[in-house]
Amino acid sequence: MKSSKKYLLSLLCLGLSAGAVNALAYTGEKLAGTSKFTIEQARAVALKAHPGKITDEELEKERGGSGLRYSFDIRNGSHTYEVGVDAKTGKVLENKAEGSHPD
Repeated sequence: MKSSKKYLLSLLCLGLSAGAVNALAYTGEKLAGTSKFTIEQARAVALKAHPGKITDEELEKERGGSGLRYSFDIRNGSHTYEVGVDAKTGKVLENKAEGSHPD
């Protein structure tokens, strides 16, 4: 009986950790092949521009720069900031506080 409990507990932990990995996935992965910067490189640029904890990230087509950007929501204290990084040049295109109604 004890071994079946350990087995179920192991499955539960495995399921929870798999869910945590999926939570870190970003939207726009299909566009990644056209970018010159990886999500990891863009994260580093965004966090250098505005330190904190990334709560959301995506790769999207958007006006400005090369037209392809990584967008990060970065929480610092009680405020959330949106930092946009050009996916082809690595330049910071946006670094501003989120409004009361974020995208």
